[in-house]
Amino acid sequence: MKIAAVTACPTGVAHTLMAAEALKRTAAAMGHDLRVETQGSAGARDTLTDAELAAADVVIVAADIHVDTGRFAGRPVHAVRTADAIRHTRQVIEDAVALAAPAVSPDSSPPASVPSIETVASIESGASTGTAGSAASPESAVLMQADGAGKRLVGITACPTGIAHTFMAAEALQKAAAAMGHTIKVETQGSVGAKNQLTAEDIAAADAVVIAADTKVDTSRFGGKPVYVTSTKAAIKGGRDVVGAALAQPAGAAPSTSDDVPAPASAADAKGSRAGPYKHLMTGVSYMLPLVIAGGLCIALAFALGGIYAGEREGSLAWALSQIGGETAFHLFVAVLSGFIAFSIADRPGLAPGLVGGMLAQNLSAGFLGGIVSGFLAGYLTKFLAERIRLPATLEGLKPVLILPFLSTVIVGLGMIFVIAPPVQALNAGLNGWLLGLRGANAVLLGLILGTMMAVDMGGPLNKAAYTFAVGLLASKIYTPMAAVMAAGMTPALGVGLATFLYRGRFDEDERRAGGPAVVLGLSFITEGAIPFAAKDPIRVIPALVLGSATAGAISMLANVRLLVPHGGVFAAVIPGAVSGLPAYLAAIAAGTAVTAGALFVLKRPPPALTEPVAPNGRPAEAA
Repeated sequence: MKIAAVTACPTGVAHTLMAAEALKRTAAAMGHDLRVETQGSAGARDTLTDAELAAADVVIVAADIHVDTGRFAGRPVHAVRTADAIRHTRQVIEDAVALAAPAVSPDSSPPASVPSIETVASIESGASTGTAGSAASPESAVLMQADGAGKRLVGITACPTGIAHTFMAAEALQKAAAAMGHTIKVETQGSVGAKNQLTAEDIAAADAVVIAADTKVDTSRFGGKPVYVTSTKAAIKGGRDVVGAALAQPAGAAPSTSDDVPAPASAADAKGSRAGPYKHLMTGVSYMLPLVIAGGLCIALAFALGGIYAGEREGSLAWALSQIGGETAFHLFVAVLSGFIAFSIADRPGLAPGLVGGMLAQNLSAGFLGGIVSGFLAGYLTKFLAERIRLPATLEGLKPVLILPFLSTVIVGLGMIFVIAPPVQALNAGLNGWLLGLRGANAVLLGLILGTMMAVDMGGPLNKAAYTFAVGLLASKIYTPMAAVMAAGMTPALGVGLATFLYRGRFDEDERRAGGPAVVLGLSFITEGAIPFAAKDPIRVIPALVLGSATAGAISMLANVRLLVPHGGVFAAVIPGAVSGLPAYLAAIAAGTAVTAGALFVLKRPPPALTEPVAPNGRPAEAA
């Protein structure tokens, strides 16, 4: 029988190599053809090819950390700890071989309308006898169905800020699991940390794990569990599909009915490769945001206490706040952005070269553009070196802590100083000069563009690109795009919320109930508050949102409004010094909200179910 195997432990050295050697020798003695790939903090070695996976009858995953099983779709997977593979190798291989037998015979195959059974071996430490390192046994195999009932799941949702998409995805997963007869506990992660944290007991009791994230999430604590990874958008739009796909992991394929849920094999790989750089960038942004917010608030308070020249009065409180915010937090956030982009790509070995490259970008006036370049350079270079450098097994432990950080840091540092920083510095200086000189029609045009990007996909890639652009400029003391972006990001939810009160007959009961919360979300700069409305009627709602946001962005830029804080919405206005030109800022938000509401009056049509007049209180006119 042909067997593919993956062994992995946190370092990728001792247990990984011992398990690999034990599996190879025992399989050969048993007459099986086994190919093994090893994984660890330094990356993968002897990587299994697509041809080898296609030819394999079964896959053995002997791991103490999370291993991506998406490429094994369609193959039975037997998951054990490395200790089991080392101590009870023959038993592990026998169980895997038994698992490769069809779950149902050809004569008793289920009808096409019934999901086929996917066999998953979910072996945990002590699962059979209650003791660590016990032998894997057939009784520990779990038969899962895509529509199986009464399963326990755990999940993590995460987006760069950890606010809108994070909690919307969590709620969607909870509702979907409950509707399907399952239970799920979801931990939410973002720039403010983790909430509703999963305990070791929660994870041990789980049948499957769902990761719905737009940033990098550490999955090492889920070793041995089936893990399904997707985006927050997929969870929001198709919670049932995501839960079903998670319960079918690792041997089952994800549903192909949704474009946002990864499809099996090559299609999933293609989608992942396209989403990779965006996800790495958003990981960097999520770690950068707390520094930007803290630094911006310190600068705003310094301006409020000491005026525009607060930083020049050495020894004063305003000067101290300026040192904390502008000279430290804002000086550091480019390095953090770069470091965690590299971390997302290459794990811990990429962190040092990413941080150093980002700090060099800041010191050499290459700005946030240089930080982005250095982060991707450091990450992909470190990953490349990890895959190419081969050392004796006894020296493998030096790679992640000594060799990779040192080589990558030197190469990235020299590259930044002599090759990358000079042209990026010139580009950055030209961009900053152009933005500082924007007046009149040019300012309006930029405001229109930024406003459109904020509304067209409401938290998607275009929205995040505009936001990241504005946040990055804060380090260069260019504050007008930030004001335009925040004003434009508030008006979609505010506009639809206002419309539900003004023209109640154009919305169904669920939309009318969502109007009030949408206003609160809009005031808090959570553009995603408009998503439920746009999802129901995108052809009419999205153009209305874009018109309002473009209006708000254009007015803000034309009035030269400056905003020092990258989040908080209208509540940032109460912070002394955070907004310059406050009346114009509020006027831009009000105008954008009014345009969105007015456009909805023109474009939106009453839902088919509402055939009778609706009074202002939302009841039929006769009953009002």
